[in-house]
Amino acid sequence: MDNLNLIVAIGKNNELGKNNKLLWHLKEDMKFFKSTTTGKTIIMGRKTFESIGRPLPNRENIVLSRSNIYLGNDIKIMNSKEEVLEYIKNKEEVFIIGGEKIYRLFIDDVNEMLITEVDKYYDDADAFFPEFNKEDFDREIIKEINDEEIKYSHVKYLRKKLEVKNELFN
Repeated sequence: MDNLNLIVAIGKNNELGKNNKLLWHLKEDMKFFKSTTTGKTIIMGRKTFESIGRPLPNRENIVLSRSNIYLGNDIKIMNSKEEVLEYIKNKEEVFIIGGEKIYRLFIDDVNEMLITEVDKYYDDADAFFPEFNKEDFDREIIKEINDEEIKYSHVKYLRKKLEVKNELFN
């Protein structure tokens, strides 16, 4: 889907978090996340929502959960990937924001990935971003940052368009 993207920060071994929390607090990355997702639709799993603790302001918050739980008036609960894809098909720009299971569920459907690549290993992580075929994407470094002695880069991965070859006309 051309309107479906994801945003994530990962360590050198694709580490995402531990005990349902981020492994780092990077001010510039938080600003990047906020400026990128404000005014957009965001999709997250229930555990990610619970770790944030509230709907993110100035965004349409969708929580994908197998249970019919009530999380407040500002949250749309959806129960399946198909329901989410149907709902967002006419949205302008949508971001998957986590966690691990949600990234795995949607990674083959996203058009663009904004990945903060943190130049550090986290041996005790218990959540990981899924492996993906980097050959399917064009990679562009947006910005390199050295924050609190941690180096990281904001990187855009844009899915390459498949070339359709019509053998009948060749």
